[in-house]
Amino acid sequence: MTKILGISCFYHDAAASLIIDGKIIAAAQEERFTRKKHDEQFPINAINYCLREANISLKNIDIVAFYDKPFTKFERIVETHIASAPRGLKSFINVMPVWLKQKLWVEKEIEKKLPEFKGKIVYSEHHESHAASAFFPSPFEEAAVLIVDGVGEWATTSIWHGSGASLKKVEEIHFPHSLGLLYSAFTYYLGFKINSGEYKVMGLAPYGKPIYRDVIYKNLIEVKKDASFRLNLEFFDFLVGFKMTNNKFSNLFNLPPRKPESPLDQKHMDIAASLQKVTEEIMVGLAKHAREVTGSKNLCLAGGVALNCVANGKIWETKEFNKIWIQPASGDAGGSLGASYVAWHSFLNKKRVVNKEDSQYGSLLGPSYANDYISTWLDNENIPHKKLKSEEKAEVVAKILSEGNVIGYFDGRMEFGPRSLGARSILADPRNKEMQSKLNLKIKFRESFRPFAPAVLAEKTEDWFEISTESPYMLLTTDVKQNKRIENSNEGKFGIEWLKIPKSEIPAVTHVDYSARVQTVDKKQNPSFYEILNAFYKLTNCPVLVNTSFNVRGEPIVESPEDAYRCFMRTDMDYLVIGPYLIAKKDQGNIPIDDSWKKEYELD
Repeated sequence: MTKILGISCFYHDAAASLIIDGKIIAAAQEERFTRKKHDEQFPINAINYCLREANISLKNIDIVAFYDKPFTKFERIVETHIASAPRGLKSFINVMPVWLKQKLWVEKEIEKKLPEFKGKIVYSEHHESHAASAFFPSPFEEAAVLIVDGVGEWATTSIWHGSGASLKKVEEIHFPHSLGLLYSAFTYYLGFKINSGEYKVMGLAPYGKPIYRDVIYKNLIEVKKDASFRLNLEFFDFLVGFKMTNNKFSNLFNLPPRKPESPLDQKHMDIAASLQKVTEEIMVGLAKHAREVTGSKNLCLAGGVALNCVANGKIWETKEFNKIWIQPASGDAGGSLGASYVAWHSFLNKKRVVNKEDSQYGSLLGPSYANDYISTWLDNENIPHKKLKSEEKAEVVAKILSEGNVIGYFDGRMEFGPRSLGARSILADPRNKEMQSKLNLKIKFRESFRPFAPAVLAEKTEDWFEISTESPYMLLTTDVKQNKRIENSNEGKFGIEWLKIPKSEIPAVTHVDYSARVQTVDKKQNPSFYEILNAFYKLTNCPVLVNTSFNVRGEPIVESPEDAYRCFMRTDMDYLVIGPYLIAKKDQGNIPIDDSWKKEYELD
């Protein structure tokens, strides 16, 4: 058997993946273990997890595959700073030390951190890694593959054609012209953190109107007939400085950059709406062009911009494609998986076996914890709990949810990617019109305007949402069905005040524009979560639950039972379910947590 370890790191969302003879065995982000959100450091904890999952050591690994080519990326950075000299000198001096000390010497870093590994090290191009992560696990024999992100080595956007075990580049757009960097520039301008706050801009957009759409097209980005584009670099500072935008950008909107955590007004919302509109139109154009140049009716998506589920939904609505498959770990974390596939199919020339349901296994590729481990931990910590019988668990959880309670739900293998999909989730009743506000302010500790996603029984999806395809990874946005809406007027209301008006029979997961980021839950992919949803449906006649990530603002999704309990105790969640164990908040005291016993299980 050939064992390939994929690694991505040093920028954001470091991760490791393991495939054996072309099959995904394990994948996880480093942040889940270190508890440092978007951790970019060498993913030693994620690597150790992958090895444990397969019950092998580094000596058994044949190939380590790295997700980009450091020297090519370094070349781009040097050329960019030379071209912008002398203005970029300060930035150049700032970035050089980390490059010369670490980022250039990936092979030495691997030798230092993985001394037992004696196999071959291979490198994949950044966009090739993304493309491989999107196509090879997909259920398609052939497909167009569209990659859109900030920047890899030079590429910012690329179109590929996948067929069997072959993946060929068709076209690409080079730095500094980047849709991802345009979105990040606005994210910075609107007062959010780049590489993590883009979700907030997308969530803010429906509160505004795209009145600045034409301003953006006229001044900031030129889009050609083939959907390729160029940024007007006069308005941006990312080439030469430490900021994404400059004064000329601010003057364009007659508004200074918003300070983080300061109030949002209607103009901020209108700018977000305008950016989102432009992004959707460009993504649709790129997808149509990919259809034309590849001739394929299947589409695969990856790269950071592929996490823009609203734009993905607009692509689906064009009906240009019969099927769309989006890599659930579309950002840099997924590059570790793609690099593994590149090593398997391109370097080793191995054939591909297509799984018609996809080969990502619901993206449930992370650690799980045995019931004995959970039970021992609960007893050692004197945490009051009740063990549920397997045949009663779904019904008990559904009843608790139907009574208006919020549950932290921890079960099975952790998700790979930024979305919780029913293994590390916070669950709630979507029919409760107060739930959206409660979850944001008292549990997630985040901005009140942020929407929540619905998880729905796959077979009931079309009864509740305007979508006719599966969306297992929560990466397509669609509208709530017309007959489930509550039609009302926003007249006289301002922005965030729209939240006070219920929009549908499931107001907790219906955004102010009647949209919802849907997760369809299939019995085969995630049987445990499916049973919870099905029990709730039988009890309430509603096959939908609120499903949001099990974390609080600023922290990664929980990985271990200990993480889950800490998060539970720090918030207003009512119950915690860990495997078969039910923990009620009302039974808990201020219990200090001691992790020292954990070493017996060799999980550190």
